[in-house]
Amino acid sequence: MDRTLFIFGYGYSARALARRLVPQGWRVIGTTRSVEKLTEIAETGVTPLQWPGNNVVRLLQEASHLLITAGPGPEGDPVLDALAEGIRAVAPRLRWAGYLSTTGVYGDHDGGWVDENTPLAPSTKRGKARADAEAAWRAIPDLPLHIFRLAGIYGPGRGPFSKVREGTARRIIKEGQYFSRIHVHDIASALDLSMQAPDPGAVYNLCDDDPAPPQDVIAHAAELLGLPLPPAVDFEDADMSPMARSFYAESKRVRNDRAKRALGWEPAYPDYRSGLAALLEREGSD
Repeated sequence: MDRTLFIFGYGYSARALARRLVPQGWRVIGTTRSVEKLTEIAETGVTPLQWPGNNVVRLLQEASHLLITAGPGPEGDPVLDALAEGIRAVAPRLRWAGYLSTTGVYGDHDGGWVDENTPLAPSTKRGKARADAEAAWRAIPDLPLHIFRLAGIYGPGRGPFSKVREGTARRIIKEGQYFSRIHVHDIASALDLSMQAPDPGAVYNLCDDDPAPPQDVIAHAAELLGLPLPPAVDFEDADMSPMARSFYAESKRVRNDRAKRALGWEPAYPDYRSGLAALLEREGSD
Protein backbone atom coordinates (compact mmCIF):
# COMPACT_ATOMS: atom_id res chain seq x y z
CA MET A 1 0.00 0.00 0.00
CA ASP A 2 1.33 3.43 -0.85
CA ARG A 3 1.81 6.18 1.68
CA THR A 4 -1.22 8.44 1.47
CA LEU A 5 -2.09 10.71 4.37
CA PHE A 6 -5.59 12.20 4.51
CA ILE A 7 -5.82 15.24 6.79
CA PHE A 8 -9.11 16.64 8.04
CA GLY A 9 -8.30 20.28 8.77
CA TYR A 10 -5.26 21.42 6.81
CA GLY A 11 -4.14 24.11 9.24
CA TYR A 12 -0.99 25.26 10.99
CA SER A 13 0.23 21.94 12.43
CA ALA A 14 -0.84 19.96 9.37
CA ARG A 15 1.18 22.23 7.09
CA ALA A 16 4.29 21.64 9.19
CA LEU A 17 3.82 17.88 8.90
CA ALA A 18 3.22 18.04 5.14
CA ARG A 19 6.47 19.96 4.70
CA ARG A 20 8.25 16.93 6.14
CA LEU A 21 6.29 14.24 4.31
CA VAL A 22 5.94 15.54 0.76
CA PRO A 23 9.73 15.52 0.11
CA GLN A 24 9.77 11.91 1.38
CA GLY A 25 7.38 10.90 -1.40
CA TRP A 26 4.16 10.92 0.58
CA ARG A 27 0.88 11.78 -1.05
CA VAL A 28 -0.90 14.21 1.26
CA ILE A 29 -4.57 15.19 0.92
CA GLY A 30 -5.73 18.12 3.04
CA THR A 31 -9.22 19.50 3.55
CA THR A 32 -10.12 23.15 3.87
CA ARG A 33 -13.37 25.07 4.11
CA SER A 34 -11.86 27.98 2.17
CA VAL A 35 -12.10 28.03 -1.62
CA GLU A 36 -9.43 30.75 -1.63
CA LYS A 37 -6.87 28.40 -0.04
CA LEU A 38 -7.19 25.58 -2.59
CA THR A 39 -4.58 26.98 -4.97
CA GLU A 40 -2.24 27.92 -2.12
CA ILE A 41 -2.37 24.37 -0.75
CA ALA A 42 -1.82 22.82 -4.18
CA GLU A 43 1.33 24.88 -4.67
CA THR A 44 2.91 23.08 -1.71
CA GLY A 45 2.52 19.66 -3.34
CA VAL A 46 -0.54 18.76 -1.27
CA THR A 47 -3.84 17.69 -2.87
CA PRO A 48 -6.41 20.23 -1.68
CA LEU A 49 -9.97 19.21 -1.00
CA GLN A 50 -12.82 21.49 -0.10
CA TRP A 51 -14.86 20.06 2.74
CA PRO A 52 -17.79 19.91 3.20
CA GLY A 53 -17.90 18.97 -0.46
CA ASN A 54 -17.69 16.18 -2.97
CA ASN A 55 -15.16 13.32 -3.35
CA VAL A 56 -14.31 13.18 0.35
CA VAL A 57 -15.39 9.57 0.86
CA ARG A 58 -13.74 8.40 -2.36
CA LEU A 59 -10.38 9.99 -1.51
CA LEU A 60 -10.63 8.83 2.10
CA GLN A 61 -10.81 5.27 0.79
CA GLU A 62 -7.41 5.78 -0.85
CA ALA A 63 -5.72 6.75 2.42
CA SER A 64 -3.27 4.57 4.30
CA HIS A 65 -3.00 7.12 7.14
CA LEU A 66 -5.50 9.57 8.64
CA LEU A 67 -4.92 12.72 10.70
CA ILE A 68 -7.70 14.72 12.35
CA THR A 69 -6.82 18.26 13.38
CA ALA A 70 -10.30 19.79 13.07
CA GLY A 71 -11.54 20.83 16.49
CA PRO A 72 -14.95 20.00 17.94
CA GLY A 73 -17.81 22.46 17.62
CA PRO A 74 -21.01 23.01 19.61
CA GLU A 75 -22.52 19.86 18.11
CA GLY A 76 -19.46 17.67 18.69
CA ASP A 77 -16.74 16.45 16.37
CA PRO A 78 -17.42 17.82 12.86
CA VAL A 79 -15.79 14.91 11.03
CA LEU A 80 -17.69 12.19 12.86
CA ASP A 81 -20.87 14.22 12.74
CA ALA A 82 -20.72 14.26 8.94
CA LEU A 83 -18.78 11.13 8.02
CA ALA A 84 -18.99 8.58 10.84
CA GLU A 85 -20.13 5.80 8.50
CA GLY A 86 -17.32 6.51 6.03
CA ILE A 87 -14.73 6.57 8.82
CA ARG A 88 -15.96 3.24 10.19
CA ALA A 89 -15.75 1.73 6.71
CA VAL A 90 -12.11 2.68 6.14
CA ALA A 91 -10.91 2.16 9.75
CA PRO A 92 -9.80 -1.48 9.36
CA ARG A 93 -7.74 -0.64 6.27
CA LEU A 94 -5.80 2.24 7.82
CA ARG A 95 -2.27 1.68 9.09
CA TRP A 96 -2.32 4.71 11.38
CA ALA A 97 -4.74 7.36 12.56
CA GLY A 98 -3.91 10.40 14.65
CA TYR A 99 -6.09 12.85 16.57
CA LEU A 100 -4.70 16.20 17.69
CA SER A 101 -6.17 17.04 21.07
CA THR A 102 -5.04 19.43 23.81
CA THR A 103 -3.47 19.27 27.25
CA GLY A 104 -6.55 21.25 28.31
CA VAL A 105 -8.27 17.90 28.89
CA TYR A 106 -6.33 17.58 32.18
CA GLY A 107 -7.89 20.68 33.69
CA ASP A 108 -6.33 22.80 36.43
CA HIS A 109 -3.56 21.40 38.65
CA ASP A 110 -2.42 24.56 40.44
CA GLY A 111 0.91 24.49 38.63
CA GLY A 112 1.50 20.79 39.34
CA TRP A 113 2.76 18.20 36.90
CA VAL A 114 0.55 16.00 34.72
CA ASP A 115 1.26 13.07 32.42
CA GLU A 116 -0.79 10.74 30.25
CA ASN A 117 -1.96 8.77 33.29
CA THR A 118 -3.49 11.85 34.90
CA PRO A 119 -7.30 11.57 34.97
CA LEU A 120 -9.08 13.89 32.57
CA ALA A 121 -10.81 16.71 34.42
CA PRO A 122 -11.28 19.61 31.98
CA SER A 123 -12.71 22.78 33.49
CA THR A 124 -13.30 24.78 30.30
CA LYS A 125 -15.83 24.23 27.53
CA ARG A 126 -12.98 23.76 25.03
CA GLY A 127 -11.30 21.14 27.19
CA LYS A 128 -14.54 19.25 27.79
CA ALA A 129 -15.31 19.24 24.07
CA ARG A 130 -11.87 17.81 23.32
CA ALA A 131 -12.25 15.09 25.94
CA ASP A 132 -15.61 14.14 24.43
CA ALA A 133 -14.09 14.11 20.94
CA GLU A 134 -11.25 11.86 22.09
CA ALA A 135 -13.81 9.40 23.47
CA ALA A 136 -15.84 9.49 20.26
CA TRP A 137 -12.82 8.65 18.12
CA ARG A 138 -11.72 5.92 20.52
CA ALA A 139 -15.13 4.29 20.16
CA ILE A 140 -14.69 3.57 16.43
CA PRO A 141 -14.01 -0.16 15.99
CA ASP A 142 -10.69 -1.21 14.41
CA LEU A 143 -9.39 2.36 14.08
CA PRO A 144 -5.60 2.39 14.76
CA LEU A 145 -5.92 5.59 16.78
CA HIS A 146 -3.13 7.63 18.37
CA ILE A 147 -4.01 10.68 20.46
CA PHE A 148 -1.63 13.62 20.71
CA ARG A 149 -2.34 16.15 23.46
CA LEU A 150 -0.72 19.40 22.42
CA ALA A 151 0.47 22.20 24.65
CA GLY A 152 0.30 25.83 23.49
CA ILE A 153 1.53 25.94 19.89
CA TYR A 154 3.95 28.54 18.58
CA GLY A 155 6.24 28.79 15.56
CA PRO A 156 6.77 30.86 12.42
CA GLY A 157 4.09 33.54 12.29
CA ARG A 158 2.92 32.63 15.79
CA GLY A 159 4.99 34.18 18.50
CA PRO A 160 5.23 37.19 20.82
CA PHE A 161 7.55 39.33 18.71
CA SER A 162 4.94 41.34 16.81
CA LYS A 163 3.18 42.52 19.99
CA VAL A 164 6.48 43.36 21.64
CA ARG A 165 7.56 45.39 18.60
CA GLU A 166 4.20 47.17 18.43
CA GLY A 167 4.37 48.04 22.11
CA THR A 168 1.09 46.25 22.87
CA ALA A 169 2.60 43.31 24.78
CA ARG A 170 1.91 43.05 28.51
CA ARG A 171 3.36 40.77 31.13
CA ILE A 172 0.22 39.36 32.72
CA ILE A 173 1.08 38.33 36.27
CA LYS A 174 -0.90 35.58 37.98
CA GLU A 175 0.76 33.89 40.94
CA GLY A 176 1.61 30.23 40.28
CA GLN A 177 0.61 30.32 36.62
CA TYR A 178 2.45 27.87 34.38
CA PHE A 179 1.92 27.07 30.71
CA SER A 180 3.54 24.33 28.63
CA ARG A 181 4.41 25.05 25.01
CA ILE A 182 5.38 23.23 21.83
CA HIS A 183 7.06 24.46 18.66
CA VAL A 184 5.10 23.40 15.58
CA HIS A 185 8.26 21.83 14.13
CA ASP A 186 8.37 19.47 17.11
CA ILE A 187 4.73 18.48 16.64
CA ALA A 188 5.50 17.49 13.06
CA SER A 189 8.56 15.46 14.02
CA ALA A 190 6.62 13.51 16.67
CA LEU A 191 3.79 12.72 14.25
CA ASP A 192 6.31 11.58 11.64
CA LEU A 193 7.97 9.22 14.12
CA SER A 194 4.62 7.81 15.23
CA MET A 195 3.59 7.15 11.65
CA GLN A 196 6.81 5.19 11.14
CA ALA A 197 6.09 2.96 14.15
CA PRO A 198 2.33 2.74 14.81
CA ASP A 199 1.15 1.80 18.29
CA PRO A 200 -2.66 1.92 18.18
CA GLY A 201 -4.20 3.10 21.42
CA ALA A 202 -1.21 5.22 22.40
CA VAL A 203 -1.63 8.67 23.93
CA TYR A 204 1.21 11.20 23.90
CA ASN A 205 1.68 14.63 25.43
CA LEU A 206 3.59 16.90 23.07
CA CYS A 207 5.26 19.81 24.83
CA ASP A 208 8.73 21.15 25.50
CA ASP A 209 10.81 20.49 28.62
CA ASP A 210 10.36 23.84 30.30
CA PRO A 211 6.88 24.93 31.41
CA ALA A 212 7.09 28.60 32.32
CA PRO A 213 5.04 31.57 33.49
CA PRO A 214 3.76 33.52 30.45
CA GLN A 215 5.36 36.77 31.62
CA ASP A 216 8.81 35.16 31.40
CA VAL A 217 8.28 34.41 27.71
CA ILE A 218 7.25 37.99 26.94
CA ALA A 219 10.21 39.33 28.88
CA HIS A 220 12.64 37.10 27.01
CA ALA A 221 11.18 38.10 23.64
CA ALA A 222 11.76 41.76 24.51
CA GLU A 223 15.31 40.96 25.59
CA LEU A 224 16.04 39.19 22.29
CA LEU A 225 14.72 42.20 20.38
CA GLY A 226 16.66 44.65 22.52
CA LEU A 227 13.43 46.44 23.43
CA PRO A 228 12.16 47.70 26.80
CA LEU A 229 10.54 45.25 29.16
CA PRO A 230 6.75 45.32 28.59
CA PRO A 231 4.80 46.57 31.58
CA ALA A 232 3.58 44.13 34.21
CA VAL A 233 -0.19 43.96 34.75
CA ASP A 234 -1.93 42.01 37.49
CA PHE A 235 -4.21 39.35 36.04
CA GLU A 236 -7.24 40.67 37.89
CA ASP A 237 -6.72 44.14 36.41
CA ALA A 238 -5.77 43.07 32.88
CA ASP A 239 -7.96 44.08 29.95
CA MET A 240 -8.36 40.70 28.25
CA SER A 241 -10.90 39.04 26.02
CA PRO A 242 -12.97 36.23 27.58
CA MET A 243 -11.06 33.77 25.39
CA ALA A 244 -7.65 35.03 26.54
CA ARG A 245 -8.75 35.12 30.15
CA SER A 246 -10.00 31.54 29.97
CA PHE A 247 -6.49 30.29 29.25
CA TYR A 248 -5.48 31.47 32.72
CA ALA A 249 -8.21 29.37 34.34
CA GLU A 250 -5.88 26.37 34.34
CA SER A 251 -2.27 26.10 35.48
CA LYS A 252 -0.21 22.95 35.01
CA ARG A 253 3.15 21.64 33.91
CA VAL A 254 3.03 18.84 31.35
CA ARG A 255 5.45 15.92 31.09
CA ASN A 256 6.57 14.58 27.71
CA ASP A 257 8.54 11.51 28.89
CA ARG A 258 6.29 8.98 27.14
CA ALA A 259 6.77 10.50 23.68
CA LYS A 260 10.52 10.59 24.20
CA ARG A 261 10.68 7.00 25.41
CA ALA A 262 8.21 5.40 23.00
CA LEU A 263 8.93 7.38 19.83
CA GLY A 264 12.58 8.24 20.30
CA TRP A 265 11.45 11.86 20.02
CA GLU A 266 13.49 14.79 21.27
CA PRO A 267 12.16 18.31 20.79
CA ALA A 268 14.45 20.42 18.65
CA TYR A 269 13.32 23.36 20.78
CA PRO A 270 13.29 22.03 24.37
CA ASP A 271 12.43 25.41 25.89
CA TYR A 272 10.96 28.75 24.87
CA ARG A 273 14.39 30.39 24.80
CA SER A 274 15.73 28.15 22.03
CA GLY A 275 12.40 28.30 20.19
CA LEU A 276 12.18 32.10 20.23
CA ALA A 277 15.82 32.44 19.19
CA ALA A 278 15.15 30.19 16.18
CA LEU A 279 12.08 32.21 15.20
CA LEU A 280 14.04 35.44 15.31
CA GLU A 281 16.86 33.94 13.29
CA ARG A 282 14.37 32.75 10.69
CA GLU A 283 12.84 36.21 10.48
CA GLY A 284 16.28 37.62 9.72
CA SER A 285 16.90 35.12 6.94
CA ASP A 286 13.52 35.49 5.20
